[in-house]
Amino acid sequence: MKIQLEKLPHQVQANKAIMDSFYGVDYASKSPDANYIYSNPLLKYRYEDKANIDVKMETGTGKTFVYTQMMYEMHKQGIFKFVIVVPTPSIKAGAKSFLTSDYAKNYFSTLSGYENVSIQVDDINAGDFRSKNNGRKNFPPNLSEFIEATSQNKNQIQVLLINSGMLSKNSGIFKDDYDQTLLGGETSPIKAIAATRPVVIIDEPHRFPRNKTSYKSILQMKPQLIVRFGATFPETTKGRGKNKETIHDYYRGKPQFELNSIDSFNQGLIKEIDINYPDIPEQDAKDIFKVKSVKSSEAVFNQNGKEYVLNKNDFLSDLSSRFTGSISYVGGTNKELSNGLELSKGMQLIPGTFTQSYQDEVISEAIDRHFEAEEKNFLREDTDGLAPRIKTLSLFFIDSKESLRGNDDEEKGWLAKSFEKLLTQKLEKLIKKYKLSIDDREKEYQSFLKATLHDLKSDNQKVYAGYFSEERGSGEEAIQEEVNDILNSKERLLNFKDKDGNWITRRFLFSKWTLREGWDNPNIFVIAKLRTSGSENSKIQEVGRGLRLPVDETGHRLQQSEYESRLSFLIGYDEKEFAKKLVDEVNSDSPVVLNNEKLTQEMIDLIVKQKQRNDQSFNEEKLLSDLDSRGIINRLNEFKEDVELDGKKISGYEALLSIYPEINEKTLVQSGKIRDKGSRVSTKVKLNKENWNQLKDLWKQLSKKKMISFDEDVNGIAESIANDVFKDTENNIFVLQKPEVINQSIDMNKEKTSTFVNETKSDFNNSYITMKYGEFLKQLTLGTDLPLSIINRNMIEAIKRLGNDTNYINERTLSNIIKEFNRRFNNRVRNSYSYVPLDFKSSTSIYNDKDDEFVDEISANDIGIFSNNALEDDKYLYDTPPIRYDSNDPELDILRRKYSDKVTVYGKLPKRSVKIPRYDNGTTTPDFIFRIKNDDVVKYLVIETKADNMRIGDETIKSIQEKYFNELKASGVYYRMATSENEVHNLIIKIENGEI
Repeated sequence: MKIQLEKLPHQVQANKAIMDSFYGVDYASKSPDANYIYSNPLLKYRYEDKANIDVKMETGTGKTFVYTQMMYEMHKQGIFKFVIVVPTPSIKAGAKSFLTSDYAKNYFSTLSGYENVSIQVDDINAGDFRSKNNGRKNFPPNLSEFIEATSQNKNQIQVLLINSGMLSKNSGIFKDDYDQTLLGGETSPIKAIAATRPVVIIDEPHRFPRNKTSYKSILQMKPQLIVRFGATFPETTKGRGKNKETIHDYYRGKPQFELNSIDSFNQGLIKEIDINYPDIPEQDAKDIFKVKSVKSSEAVFNQNGKEYVLNKNDFLSDLSSRFTGSISYVGGTNKELSNGLELSKGMQLIPGTFTQSYQDEVISEAIDRHFEAEEKNFLREDTDGLAPRIKTLSLFFIDSKESLRGNDDEEKGWLAKSFEKLLTQKLEKLIKKYKLSIDDREKEYQSFLKATLHDLKSDNQKVYAGYFSEERGSGEEAIQEEVNDILNSKERLLNFKDKDGNWITRRFLFSKWTLREGWDNPNIFVIAKLRTSGSENSKIQEVGRGLRLPVDETGHRLQQSEYESRLSFLIGYDEKEFAKKLVDEVNSDSPVVLNNEKLTQEMIDLIVKQKQRNDQSFNEEKLLSDLDSRGIINRLNEFKEDVELDGKKISGYEALLSIYPEINEKTLVQSGKIRDKGSRVSTKVKLNKENWNQLKDLWKQLSKKKMISFDEDVNGIAESIANDVFKDTENNIFVLQKPEVINQSIDMNKEKTSTFVNETKSDFNNSYITMKYGEFLKQLTLGTDLPLSIINRNMIEAIKRLGNDTNYINERTLSNIIKEFNRRFNNRVRNSYSYVPLDFKSSTSIYNDKDDEFVDEISANDIGIFSNNALEDDKYLYDTPPIRYDSNDPELDILRRKYSDKVTVYGKLPKRSVKIPRYDNGTTTPDFIFRIKNDDVVKYLVIETKADNMRIGDETIKSIQEKYFNELKASGVYYRMATSENEVHNLIIKIENGEI
């Protein structure tokens, strides 16, 4: 499996916002250095803060992807040198891993305008400046390669990747005592970088405030443009005295693109979260040591009015015997314990949470949560076991390496022994559960569990792995294999089987806080903290390693709209307020502070902006006129105290939130997105069974399993398209993956009065990137569903036409063939198929075919991510209030409308309640259903809602659903796609009047 990068709408919007904010190249410049081949072209408003760009994106939403595409876009204008600055080595490793990954290279190489462009990443470390060659002090080779690369290599983007440790005044990058020069004269690396006129990308900008040394060091690179990407930005103050306030320090006063925490959760761009912790006895909960003060040499604690001093190297057990283990106070700059916990004033330590028995409870709970997710992800019961499986991973943050690895005199630490014991018990229980399974997917899962148990008991277990920074470079082969799996083998961890068909059972990962930033794996479904991380840490940062949406075994990223994914986050009792703090932190990221006394301009702007997404004519005047006519505000835009709305007396502020729920949706994370221990059970909505039963006759038809049957000539169409694609008449399908090397030498003119750079291009000898023919054919068959015989015949003809050059057999050619074939095939066959009923029924998210009954309740998120306390309606399909929906316009407007007595029931259809097969794989479900009874004639109106500005793919969904429901017209079913509440209402009137 290879991860498939997919362009998501918010990432498209981010790149558009960046390029719209970028002033571009200064083509009018008269500077004699404008075309200096070692540097970027001159930019408009270079070196000015008003040209710099801020991009605010929450953890897990793909900011690395966005700034990578930004570099490709800017490269179209001749900009080819970028410096990426990150705060830590781990984030640097993560950025490099993405930029150099095969899946990123393959993805960007398929986009228009990027086909032949590649990124060369040069990363430098502090130690690179200390090396000497024959007694000479030379520049690091990677730095020299970046600086002396020229614009004459039109197809290469040069990236210099550094972390903040390189920006200290003592770093070699600022020295001026090297025994070689760059660019014909520069002996200082920082000055040589400045000469390239780079564009600087800052990752995690809150770590680089403008008044600190690290940022001032960045300015010494003389960046023409700075683009900052992060979830958090540095703060500054403005005003004086009583008017002094703290604000975010944005270059232009606000970010040029903003995707905050609230939007990320509410729009389903990241996983939802469940917070869990084991309880402890009430007496133990009161046994608290509070940090009164902390210095590098000592920490002072207070308990019940009594002070305790812990000096450097003293053990916590010196405070109380109830602190078990050998954790000591290390102190130093970070003021931390030996387990890595940084102490700060006000922090509370509870001895009961440091015991091995308590940590065993956390581990046991984490194992339970892991297999709860794994069964769901592997079996995919909601798709009858037909959907691709999802590998489930869990991450444990632990006290120390020794607790896992053990000391010199023991093979394993206490944690490893406890974990293996608890995991063995769980595996044996699950293997027994699936012992008599007859379902193929369940039998396959039992095989996976058996292999896991076998591997766990083997001498060289491969079920769990640990990564600790001090082990990098260790000579132990087994440990290095673990480290490599965690750091460098993301795709292997996501696979179920290796190339020989053996199960890959590794899915439990252990680390200290080394992996808390920079590293991620999308399929982390459980994070367990076996120690507190301190009260001052960002809660979003702590859960961030598990927020990314998962990928299935085909590499496809699963959006929340197609598969709900949740992260279980296990903590200790001493952090039981974690969920509340996390919600508060998310909500504090709101772009607008709500005022319950007066309608502020910020609130007005937010409502207008949201409404204009579906109604371009909506403006401030319409908003104020509406609120005024309803008696919600006075002439000063102050909210009135008593307003009557839908027969109830409420405040003007409450009326605003009810009429314009957009404002709440943009300023508060929705209920259920982050759940604490007390609300672990999913939020459920009860079905109004009496109303659903009015749809039962229709549902008996809908529950009949159907398959797609392509027209008889579809195989001929597929073969014809394949023949055309393989002919490659435009010469853009079969391409070579062949890197170039730029050879540079500094020569002198004949008069020996000046030097110049002589640059030539050459190919790497035998350096074509190719694939084995068998693997190439296999991947083509999987990607196109074409018979092997057709592919093989066409490939033989194509290679002959290309002079028998097998170097064209590579991943780029593979990607081009699959992409072009599927594009042409889907365009041709979208109307060349029909739905054929099978002899069996299938359960859906709301219907149990075995019992021939509708279910009692369903997950609220399957109906909609937002809720609104609408009035009760006895025609609605669910118990209300509240009602659930995914968009205000048109969904909420449709649900709020009162319908005539001829509409007997109506409501929003849950995800996967119909499961219409798509000809391009997967299923789709429409949004609404209405049952309309006119005299004794019953008709059903099925609605798919879309915004006016429909996205790519919406027309495909429309054509699929239309074909499916057109075959049910004889049963009185009518299907339409609608973009407004009025459109739906008019359709209902026409059906009621017999016009349809």
